[in-house]
Order: sequence, then structure tokens, then C-alpha cells
Amino acid sequence: MCPASPGLTATRSKAAASAGSLRIFMTAFAPLGAAWEPLMWISALASMTIGNFAALRQTNLKRMLAYSSIAHAGYVLVALRARSEAGVAAVMFYLAAYAFMNVGAFAVVSHISGRGESRQSIDDLAGLGQTQPLTAAMLAIFLLSLIGVPLTGGFFGKFYIFRAALESHLVWLTVLGLLNSAVAAYYYLRLLVAMYFRDPADGAAEVEPLTPAFRVALILPAVGTLALGIFPSWVLDFAARSAALLK
Repeated sequence: MCPASPGLTATRSKAAASAGSLRIFMTAFAPLGAAWEPLMWISALASMTIGNFAALRQTNLKRMLAYSSIAHAGYVLVALRARSEAGVAAVMFYLAAYAFMNVGAFAVVSHISGRGESRQSIDDLAGLGQTQPLTAAMLAIFLLSLIGVPLTGGFFGKFYIFRAALESHLVWLTVLGLLNSAVAAYYYLRLLVAMYFRDPADGAAEVEPLTPAFRVALILPAVGTLALGIFPSWVLDFAARSAALLK
């Protein structure tokens, strides 16, 4: 099985669901906005909160990423609830950024887990920055983007989502979304601390070295993540033009 397959599956299903939701709620159900807007508000908040607090309790890396995916779906719903062209463009941009960082993060975690998936705990990341600097650096880029740190695609993804929400006067949903982002930052930062500020446990099995092909497979989404953070207009302009057609 491809190491990135869990990330591909999660990203593909989320992109398909988001595209379907955009088409349904922004076109067919647009006249019924007053009826579904409160439900979308509640769904966005519930997804962000349940996903982040469930991930916060995890020590298993794959389960942590899986629960965090629920929270990221909540951020998409925030933009959808904005019910505007800016919100639609924000969804498209966020999904592009999320595809890079999520597939990359799952690929690194799957590589660390090994063939028998014997290393899936946060503790198994201890000292990775010393033993495998490139692997640790790739995971660090994806985690920083998932947090929403500037110069990554995740930063502008969240920025455009919350800006669209504020433009639609969704102040409380924006505030609660930012608080949820702070919760997410905590559990992502735990992984960075383990990689760079802890020593490997005595007797711990070493992570297999990266093959040349897999090294390229990690570098490509990392470059995409950084490119969207440094040159966001490349994708945002296209997303804005596409959003204008969705009427």
C-alpha cells in the first residue's frame, strides 16, 4: 500500500464532499438559505470542536491526523456558511492547500510507522530531527501549515476562510474558529517538540531511511505547501474566477 494512501483517501473524500456541497447549497438550495444557514453554523462549530478536542486526546499519530481532518472539514463549512463568492474561493484555496499538507503529513507518519505499523505513537517521533533531519523537516513543514503559520498554504487558507466569514458578519463563528485553531496548534506543536527537543528512547527501533523515490514524493507536497504560502495569488485568482461562475 502507498504510504500516502490514507491521506489521499481522506483528502479525496473531503474534496468531493466539499465540491458537492458547494454545488448544492450555492445553487439549488440558495433560495432556502434562511433555512440551512443555522444548521451550517452549528455543523461548522461542532466539526471544529469535536475534531480538535478528540485529536487533543490522542497519542496515536494516525488517529490524531484523522480526528484533525474532522476539524478541517469544519473550517471549510465556515467558508460555506459565509455564502459568498469570497467564501467559495476560500473553500477552493483551502482544499488545494489541505491536499498538499494532509497527504504529506500522512505519508511521513506512514513511513515512520513502518511496514508492521509498530511505531504510531508521539513518543516514536522522539529525536527524529537528529536521526532523520529531512524526514523531520518535511513533517515540520506540513504541521506548521496545518497550524496555519505564515509562509505556508495553511496560513492563507485559514486567513481567507475567516476573512470571508467576517465579511458575512459571522463574528462569533470566526472567534470560535480561531479558538479552535489555537487548540489544534497545541497538539501539532507536541509533535514538533518530540522531534526536535527530545532524545530517542533507549532501545527504540530506528526509522527506515527514505528511498530516493519517497524523498521526492515528500518534497513535492512540501514545495506545494510553501508555494501556496509565498505565492497564494496563483491559486486564489483562479478560485475567485471559478467562484464567480458558480451561480
